[in-house]
Amino acid sequence: MIQDGPLKIKIQIYCHDEIAMGPGKADLLEAIAKEGSISAAGRALGMSYRRTWLLVDVMNRCWRAPLVETSAGGSHGGGARLSPLGTAILQGYRGLERCCADAAQGPPLDGLLTELRPKPLPFRQERPDS
Repeated sequence: MIQDGPLKIKIQIYCHDEIAMGPGKADLLEAIAKEGSISAAGRALGMSYRRTWLLVDVMNRCWRAPLVETSAGGSHGGGARLSPLGTAILQGYRGLERCCADAAQGPPLDGLLTELRPKPLPFRQERPDS
């Protein structure tokens, strides 16, 4: 998710009715690559173990091949890593975010921002037509 001033761009890629990739899933992929474990990645992001596994499951079911590969535990413990496709999808998604952020700069946004108040007016209880 990109937020620059008052503009927030949130890109979500759908696979039918499932979100195959979005800012949270991209963050999770980066954390898995760094931590080497789905559970450690979840802890680093403040997510529950169940939530991280559900997100990985959705991603792995939506793309033509799994984005995250796991290895079974044992005396040395298990682990997880991004598949080659997972790395490519993450890089492509982050590139798309950068392109959208770049495209949102300049006159179209500037024209909108000139009309934007610094903060909203106070809430009015009464209806304008009463």
